[in-house]
Amino acid sequence: MSTRRRRKFAALMAVVAAAALVLSGCADGGGGKAGADRPLRVWSGATSPIANNFNPFAPGSAAHFTYGVIYEPLFFFNQLADEKPTGLIGDSYEFNADGTVLTVAIKPDQKWSDGTPLTAQDVAFSFGYGSNKSEKLVSAVAEGDTTVVLSYAVPQFTAAPQILGATWIIPERIWSSITDFATETNQKPIGSGPYVLKNATDASYTVEANPNFRDGAPAVKTVQNIAIDSNQSAEDLLKTGKIDWAGQFIANPKSITSGGTISSLNQQQDPTVLLTCSSTELGCTGPQTDPAVRRAINVAIDRGEIGSKAFAGQSGVVSPSFALLPRDKKWVTDPKLETSPQKANAAEAGSILEAAGYVRSADGVFAKEGKSIEIDLFSPDGWTDYNDAAKLISEQAAAAGIRIKNRTVSLAEYWTPTTNGNFQMALYGAPQSLVADPYSNYERFFATASTAPVGQPPATGLNLARYSNPIVDTAVAEAGATQDEGIKKAAYARIQTEIARDLPYIPVVLNASMAFFNTRDFNGWPGDSRPYAAPLPYLATASGVVLSRLRPAK
Repeated sequence: MSTRRRRKFAALMAVVAAAALVLSGCADGGGGKAGADRPLRVWSGATSPIANNFNPFAPGSAAHFTYGVIYEPLFFFNQLADEKPTGLIGDSYEFNADGTVLTVAIKPDQKWSDGTPLTAQDVAFSFGYGSNKSEKLVSAVAEGDTTVVLSYAVPQFTAAPQILGATWIIPERIWSSITDFATETNQKPIGSGPYVLKNATDASYTVEANPNFRDGAPAVKTVQNIAIDSNQSAEDLLKTGKIDWAGQFIANPKSITSGGTISSLNQQQDPTVLLTCSSTELGCTGPQTDPAVRRAINVAIDRGEIGSKAFAGQSGVVSPSFALLPRDKKWVTDPKLETSPQKANAAEAGSILEAAGYVRSADGVFAKEGKSIEIDLFSPDGWTDYNDAAKLISEQAAAAGIRIKNRTVSLAEYWTPTTNGNFQMALYGAPQSLVADPYSNYERFFATASTAPVGQPPATGLNLARYSNPIVDTAVAEAGATQDEGIKKAAYARIQTEIARDLPYIPVVLNASMAFFNTRDFNGWPGDSRPYAAPLPYLATASGVVLSRLRPAK
């Protein structure tokens, strides 16, 4: 349902009734009692049924609280600020002179949530386990209880945020006996994070404060993550006080915040893109595999209209460089790559296609060798901003002679094909780099090592576009092997030129990353004056950092 359509009374009552079943036993509307007397209720994007799966290595895990809330990396990198990382399990780290050896000191006397010691041996084991293990890793060795030495085949200076901020640390005594890490459901997770799993159902799961957490048990004792199947339903529950924290698009945020209970923060961070299955060599099929078609779509869409209508003016201008501007401005040396075209240019789109051998048919659609350009585009049902954007993209492309058929699918029907590569085009939100450096974007989304043939999920990385370019691969390796800004800028310039021409991900807008949180009943949230973490409950690690700092209002 669109956020701009009139809500139907019956639908609203159904939403509230369903929420009442999930939230039975909680205080009324979130406002009757202080936060200490009830769970903090969260929607992190989960839809029903929730999989009872807390495996940090499984695509089907109940991901949002698995990462950062239950399991942790060594350090937290705050993507809202250019600052040093915060130690979690880790205390300090340093590279050797050539960047091939990383020595990490972990904090002493830490415990797993079941009370057993967390040592450097667990950390060393974690780096060699499952999808944590990098093909560049030579060895991970524990030296005593608090020192780990990681040796790599090539320098890893620029990869530090991924190594230290996105490697999930697990207890060796449990996971050493799990040989099929991808299918393990891990329904009784033992982690180091601020919370432990209490129970899980199809409709919600609940975590409670970890008494063995290194900083002491969090002040908010219970957190419930509930399943909601659409943005509109979550918006209604925010308005009625049934949830306390959500990260979602809402066209009129004042309708939520005007009552004084809920506050909001909009950090325009993550690019919304048209994700394409781009490589025929890796098994992709369809017109979108032709770079000329992708370039034509890039100039055929009206990003200004999409931002205004689908995102209600809450989104930002996206860069085809995949750098976050203005934060990463020093890394974009070509001014033409700072912003994507904002207005549609159907004539230019037609010229691009004609130069590539396409001819406009009598029905107005471009075709080549008798095959019209017809592309399937899907977005998750209930993601109203994405659904509206897809409709506009379809209309705008049609004006340029490109037929894009948009449809909505369930979340399961969305993630399965995008992960396995059995799709043509999908609207997708690409997570931004953890630090003020776009290296992780290029390594995760564009490197060949971060993808897989159609039919298989990437073993590491998020290159769902199945993009493979040897120039990009070489430049990613060069950038990761140096701390010299000049060398990195030159490598990034080559990457940016290639990806802005090939467009395996066609940038649409800089997403409105809108957070809504209950500041009447809970204190300690991040804000514009104290942005210690992005307050989005679906972000890995950041969600655990936020929850560990919250406290019930007195």
